[in-house]
Amino acid sequence: MVLALLFAGGAVTVASADRDADAPRTPTAESADAGFAQDMAVHHQQAVEMSFIVRDRTKDEAVRRLAYDIANTQANQRGMMLGWLDLWGLPKVQAGVAPMTWMGMGVDLGGEDGELMPGMATRAELDQLRRASGREAEVLYLKLMTEHHKGGVHMAQGCVERCVPGVERDLAQGMVDAQESEIKLMADILKERGD
Repeated sequence: MVLALLFAGGAVTVASADRDADAPRTPTAESADAGFAQDMAVHHQQAVEMSFIVRDRTKDEAVRRLAYDIANTQANQRGMMLGWLDLWGLPKVQAGVAPMTWMGMGVDLGGEDGELMPGMATRAELDQLRRASGREAEVLYLKLMTEHHKGGVHMAQGCVERCVPGVERDLAQGMVDAQESEIKLMADILKERGD
């Protein structure tokens, strides 16, 4: 009887150890996973903002449809990343840490007119987009969003290379693929407008 109890206790201990070894690790504040989620959430927020601005500044269906797709996709992805940060018990923004430090870049643009990371529009550019309408708004949006996507692709590729395999890295690869496709689409739309 005693041997049976000892054997059962040992089996439970081994099973617990195996379960712990297979348990997903929680990213630390300094991890690429956390840095990507924090920085890309900020990056995505601006894309959503620009897309809503242009949606109200043009009647062109192709641009409005693209803006709608970008706003919905990036708002959804932003929500996932902020949710992961909540699950990991990590802050939405890492105070005192320059954006993209997790990539080995530590970008400090000095907050130049609101540009926080490569590809992000400045406050002056956002104000210009808010004042524009029609074709001018469309062209400005497409140019700003192209640069925004290029910065986003660079950051997402950084996660693909540095983040732990799993849903976040898969999401980052999906961002690379989708945003590269949208960059080509925006180039075509700009070409149609002679830009």
